[in-house]
Amino acid sequence: MVAALLADLFESHRAHLLSVGYRLTGSVADAEDAVQESWLRLATAHQSEIEDLRAWLTTVVSRICLDRLRSAAARRESYVGQWLPEPIVTGVTPSNLPDPLETVVRKQDCRFAAMVVLDALTPAQRVAFVLHDGFSVPFDEIAQLLEVTPEAARQLAVRARKSLAAAPEPVSDTEHLAAVQRLLEALYSGDVDAVVAALHPDSVFIGDTGGTAKTAARAILGADKIARFVLGLIRMYQVDPAELSPSDSDRFEFVGVNGQLGLLLHERAPRNGAPGSPPRVVGFAVRDGLIWGTYDVANPAKLGGIRLPRDPA
Repeated sequence: MVAALLADLFESHRAHLLSVGYRLTGSVADAEDAVQESWLRLATAHQSEIEDLRAWLTTVVSRICLDRLRSAAARRESYVGQWLPEPIVTGVTPSNLPDPLETVVRKQDCRFAAMVVLDALTPAQRVAFVLHDGFSVPFDEIAQLLEVTPEAARQLAVRARKSLAAAPEPVSDTEHLAAVQRLLEALYSGDVDAVVAALHPDSVFIGDTGGTAKTAARAILGADKIARFVLGLIRMYQVDPAELSPSDSDRFEFVGVNGQLGLLLHERAPRNGAPGSPPRVVGFAVRDGLIWGTYDVANPAKLGGIRLPRDPA
């Protein structure tokens, strides 16, 4: 009975802990592993020594994630191409039995553009900012976690906050939808000028395949360059413009990417001399009613966060 009660209490904090883990690491797998590890540590801890279970679990998950962050920083030094966080992909309408990750991406702090900026921070900056600004953890506790002074922890958060100012402000789902639809219609037309007009002048395209598929080796800046690159990809893969129609669900489908409309492109086999393409997730960020950020994720190792109704994972 006591074990069952403890398990129920832990489950009541799962969505919160996943949110902490995902915002700290940008990895669905690492977040889920950290939450599971926190349960194992709780099961063997002296319950009488835990005054605030939520705070205790938050600290445990944060410590685990800090180790993962430092390890990821080392992996990125040898990573092929650009690095993006793992997207959380859900249905465009809430499921009847929502995955805890669906709860995570309802928060604007987990929008994909914000996660991209978080990934550019140092591990210490990220921990200080996320825990304090996102989850109201006092700097005294953050300092203990990072093994620095409270003032140093505060300064880490300040520097992170300045970096995050580069991310676009979240827009409404309606504005986001209109911008994505305009871009797709432009791509459907194949007119480079129409595509340029659908993109923000300061737009950025970032692709992450880990070397497993074709995408931009470096971030592409500027509407004209992005338009020509994307239309070039369409020609390379010999995509019929009709396949870009939203009615053609065999080629792609609308999904939620970190809570807002994005695309899931299905796997394509090689044909007629055109290369094949693995499944890929494309997320967007909108500024001034136009597409400001396009994020192309095709590394299979980063697609573990797909949680669609048909997906039993």
